[in-house]
Amino acid sequence: MSTGTTKRRHRRFKVPGIATALAALLLPLAIVAGASPAQAAEATATYTKASDWGTGFEGKWTVKNTGTATITNWTIEWDFPSGTAVTSAWDADVTHVDNHWTAKNKSYNGTLSPGASVSFGFNGTGSGSPSNCTVNGAACDGGSQPGDAPPSAPGTPTASNVGDTGLTLNWTAATDDKGVQNYDVYRGSSKVATVTGTSYADSGLTAGTTYSYSVKARDTANQVGPSSGTLTVTTSGGTGGPGGGEVKLGYFTNWGVYQRNYHVKNLVTSGTAGKITHINYAFGNVTGGRCAIGDAYADYDKFYGADASVDGTSDSWDAGALRGNFNQLRKLKKMYPNIKVIWSFGGWTWSGGFGQAAANPTAFAQSCYDLVEDPRWADVFDGIDIDWEYPNACGLTCDTSGPDAFRNLMQALRAKFGSNNLVTAAITADATDGGKIDAANYAGAAQYLDFYNVMTYDFFGAWDAQGPTAPHSPLTSYNGIPREKFTSADAIAKLKAKGIPAAKLNLGLGFYGRGWTGVTQAAPGGTATGPAPGTYEQGIEDYKVLKTRCPANGTVAGTAYAYCGGQWWSYDTPQTIAGKMTWLKNQGLGGAFVWELSGDTSNGELMTAIDNGLK
Repeated sequence: MSTGTTKRRHRRFKVPGIATALAALLLPLAIVAGASPAQAAEATATYTKASDWGTGFEGKWTVKNTGTATITNWTIEWDFPSGTAVTSAWDADVTHVDNHWTAKNKSYNGTLSPGASVSFGFNGTGSGSPSNCTVNGAACDGGSQPGDAPPSAPGTPTASNVGDTGLTLNWTAATDDKGVQNYDVYRGSSKVATVTGTSYADSGLTAGTTYSYSVKARDTANQVGPSSGTLTVTTSGGTGGPGGGEVKLGYFTNWGVYQRNYHVKNLVTSGTAGKITHINYAFGNVTGGRCAIGDAYADYDKFYGADASVDGTSDSWDAGALRGNFNQLRKLKKMYPNIKVIWSFGGWTWSGGFGQAAANPTAFAQSCYDLVEDPRWADVFDGIDIDWEYPNACGLTCDTSGPDAFRNLMQALRAKFGSNNLVTAAITADATDGGKIDAANYAGAAQYLDFYNVMTYDFFGAWDAQGPTAPHSPLTSYNGIPREKFTSADAIAKLKAKGIPAAKLNLGLGFYGRGWTGVTQAAPGGTATGPAPGTYEQGIEDYKVLKTRCPANGTVAGTAYAYCGGQWWSYDTPQTIAGKMTWLKNQGLGGAFVWELSGDTSNGELMTAIDNGLK
């Protein structure tokens, strides 16, 4: 695991074709996987438009053997409309004649045992979708009545104009070879309307109440297709959530006790402990479908003498005595009983384990509960936080567990941890159309969570080594932003539009900057030659270092930037934090959180700015 940057290295943003989440547009196609017609219905293929960045897109085919015999080869053929084309492909050999395209398996992925699946992807240009799919000359639908299949599932609804007693639903259209006739709208399990368009205004609701919605399509033969995903939305009014910026949360990393020499006592000496409401302790591991210890030595074994201990008392060497960060946090809570400590699991490095956890959410939740509530440190923690980067999308690894996997995991955790413990999650801020927010059912999971920490940072950075330079945590858009909807405001607006209460959303701040070198202009948008040097990693540096090494000399999109000696950095200052705190209060958000506490100055000036801004 990388020291000091496990969570904040959000390189998912740098290559849209790889890092953007699976979009909602799914075109199910049955596929013939061998020469025999008898095999026609024994495999399926699904096409996904995984991402779209305006000038191009990423497509993906997934082939699954649904029969009882092994498949040894597969070949998919389809047509693209004029202007749409494949430019590069991987894990399949793709050729074409005019607008007709053919993909054949590689030598290593042609064999599929029953139940197995394989995917290949490609980058393309144009906006069209595949049609006239065949495999080995046979129709791809694999059914006995080609062309008479029911419609596909509509897109998961989103909510807008959410008020005390009403809201408006919108969804993306279903597809059908004969045409979609109308849509059935469900509130919970009850059908409340049948409409011909892709929107519906519901009314007569109760203020401050949570509702769930889904949609099914009917074709002209009156066949009903599968259900969309489920939207969960809470009307305004009623008792509501806290709102108004009551959450002031900071991440404390277990690896910070090493090279960074940052310990729980620093929260006291800097004055930070008196200005925060929550600490997320990062990270626990996720492996084998279970929660696990992240760093046993730092967590509960490291010895603290009297001079380094929070309360001036040395740790005990007695057998079974608790030491390390856990004991220091226990002491901190005795001094500051208002602070809630939450154990965070996953992060950038360990999120790959969530896919297996999602296969059995109940077992995962049990393992997490057993670890968090271990008698040795049960009094230290007030709940659990999940930092899955990213459900049904790509981070360090790519997850394909489906849009409802995250919701199911949160439901199981809430059921196990009960109402007396906090259950929270850190989530993506990718608000692009079909991006990571769209990839998972965050709205459906919101009912099980106390709040979301929206990671509104690391939008831009020196993983794009030649630039253009841009603020890594822009509050709003600006002329020349390298990618639209990569802003805090866009992320919050999209999550609210999906029906997540504003009071359950916390705005993310970075106590660090991201920078480039070889830059020749002070204004944003300049070219660069690579990442600027950093203490622990190129292209990233703590605020406490940057404030004197490269002081801020401008602002853009509510965030400071600095130009010095050919380097260009962006980071938040006490002044820009004040502006962001005003903005989040006007939005009715729950509060703010920071990654991570060791980047602040020794007198905690950034956390002081948050505290002052939320009073």
